[in-house]
Amino acid sequence: MTRLNRRRFLTIAAASAAVPAGMAMAATETATWSGIALGAPAQMKIAGMSASEAAPIFAAVEAELSRLEGIFSLYRESALTTLNRDGVLAAPAPELLEVLSLSDAIHKASGGAFDPSVQPLWLAKGGKGDVSSAQGLVGWQNVQFDTTAVKFDTDGMALTLNGIAQGYVTDRVVALMQDAGLTNVLMDMGEVAALGTKADGAGWKAGVSTPEGDIVARVTLTDRALATSAPSATVLSGTEGHIFLPNGAASVQALASVSAPKAAVADALSTALCLMDETAGRAMVEQFAEARIEALA
Repeated sequence: MTRLNRRRFLTIAAASAAVPAGMAMAATETATWSGIALGAPAQMKIAGMSASEAAPIFAAVEAELSRLEGIFSLYRESALTTLNRDGVLAAPAPELLEVLSLSDAIHKASGGAFDPSVQPLWLAKGGKGDVSSAQGLVGWQNVQFDTTAVKFDTDGMALTLNGIAQGYVTDRVVALMQDAGLTNVLMDMGEVAALGTKADGAGWKAGVSTPEGDIVARVTLTDRALATSAPSATVLSGTEGHIFLPNGAASVQALASVSAPKAAVADALSTALCLMDETAGRAMVEQFAEARIEALA
């Protein structure tokens, strides 16, 4: 099964200024949590908090990650694996409907380039199936969803939400941080999310790097998310990257990075951009309020 984390999954570093109002701040202390998140090693650090002060935040994040894993995971039993196995999922969770609705919007804005129904082709290209047969199973128009059910119109279809769900998970963790009273936080969950500012009042700095580690752009973020997609970051077979067009054709861009107020939007747009020429890609991004391209190669 495909794992959700097509990029490095979770690191959270909160500045000491990110301590809730009224909480004593010990600048030399850093609370750390390590574990597994959506199948990948995860670490979270909050500077300026003791372990006991940070424990409720860590527990809330861990519980939320586990809950969302039960919806979006492709490597363990989840709502998504149930849908892919049975072709129908009754009473889908609101979170799944949110992601499917945004997927539909990105699909339309990208002229069909962004298509979560490529999962059978993804598996076939990775050696788990016949590529020609899998191509006949791709088609977002054959995915129906509402509050009563999600269902496929074609037997054998399957979805991957790897190009959007990681951003959605990032947004959910951002919400938890805000609920905990943290207002100045930088999070890297594969997608970067920046709340507020650094302790000195300046915006957070984030770099856009290639899979080889070369920095191609530097971005200042305040209350924004940044997502970067690169097809060659994961190779399915030979030199073929993991991001490709619904018809199986190779990606157009080697790297695309987008910032937006929501990480799910930035995530999906950066994925779609890899599949489009620059003119069409810029027209797509302009359809989403406050979204902007930070790097394209």
